Amino acid sequence: MSAKEEIKPVIPNQGIVFQEEKSFYVLCKPKLLPLKSVTLEKLERMQESAQQKARQQMNEKQSESNQFMALPFK
Repeated sequence: MSAKEEIKPVIPNQGIVFQEEKSFYVLCKPKLLPLKSVTLEKLERMQESAQQKARQQMNEKQSESNQFMALPFK
């Protein structure tokens, strides 16, 4: 048989036509995966702490600038 030749199906005029399928996959017990990985949680904590530090620095700068504005000029 060459690659160009096709096998033609034979369909009977009478009787029942059925097809038997066999599964090729071996099903395993499902593994539970965490919704967030440990690394992702660490990165989120690092990002949150960096944002908090940035907010603190911004608040410190604003309070310093407010102090300079309150000083009288001579």
